[in-house]
Amino acid sequence: MSKRKTAVVTGGAGFLGSHLCDKLLANDISVICVDNLLTGSLQNISHLFGNDHFKFIKHDVTNFTHIPGDVDFVLHFASPASPIDYLELPIQTLKVGSLGTHKALGLAKDKNAVFLLASTSEVYGDPEIHPQPEDYWGNVNPVGPRGVYDEAKRFAEAMTMAYNRFHHVDTRIARIFNTYGPRMRLDDGRALPAFVSQALTGKNITVFGDGTQTRSFCYVDDLIDGIFKLLMSDETNPINIGNPAEITIAEFAEEIIRITGSKSRIVFKPLPVDDPKVRQPDIKKAQELLGWEPRISREEGLKTTIEFFKKQLAIS
Repeated sequence: MSKRKTAVVTGGAGFLGSHLCDKLLANDISVICVDNLLTGSLQNISHLFGNDHFKFIKHDVTNFTHIPGDVDFVLHFASPASPIDYLELPIQTLKVGSLGTHKALGLAKDKNAVFLLASTSEVYGDPEIHPQPEDYWGNVNPVGPRGVYDEAKRFAEAMTMAYNRFHHVDTRIARIFNTYGPRMRLDDGRALPAFVSQALTGKNITVFGDGTQTRSFCYVDDLIDGIFKLLMSDETNPINIGNPAEITIAEFAEEIIRITGSKSRIVFKPLPVDDPKVRQPDIKKAQELLGWEPRISREEGLKTTIEFFKKQLAIS
């Protein structure tokens, strides 16, 4: 009988990290969740506390991280990830992308573990190529307000590849595009939770800019399935994981109003600095190398997510 494997998930109490913990446990992998709860929440992982194969450690991964025993996988998901968070926590965002990635890679090296970095579509910045393939280098403003997140993740990718080439650590890089689903924070500042909370409470829906900018939304179960397939592959180059179904922000706001049955109206406000005009993943590599593509329609995913937000708002 083979020994059960163990994964360390940094940021495991966050939105994506907690779903990843669920996925690993469902595949008979023990999980050590490491999170300082800066933007994560114990509520996201409370259902796992009775599981003998799950352990939570409150710790800031920008500091030295010691985990006793064998570790087979290190998945680095720790980071503020929404504009509201990283604009309020710029230094912490830069530190977890640089120092945190360094410490997590050091742990993987010490344990001879597979390392997976949760990178982001934000490495492409405000792209001049559409949709965005993995070999596009991006168009990022390093000194703009969003640079703290964009450059932290770009540095994290460079550090990951340096450990792969110099220390021969077995690494993976997932470039994650807009993801949504249960356990998102209503106040995290991203379009989807903002629109849904405004629609459910009858407030005006705030669209920044003229609403013609586009986004592509991937349901969390699809995203986590793609991450797991990447982890189990031998692909070291960055892979886009996201849903290529593109929609304008104005159309998306109208879709939320329709699904919620809200009487909210759309109001327009100035576009934030360096806000990307388009965002759509080219997922050919994920399809060819991982046999992965999203399966859950936006309508189906939104209905599940809206039900979750209704409970958060105590709306029947």
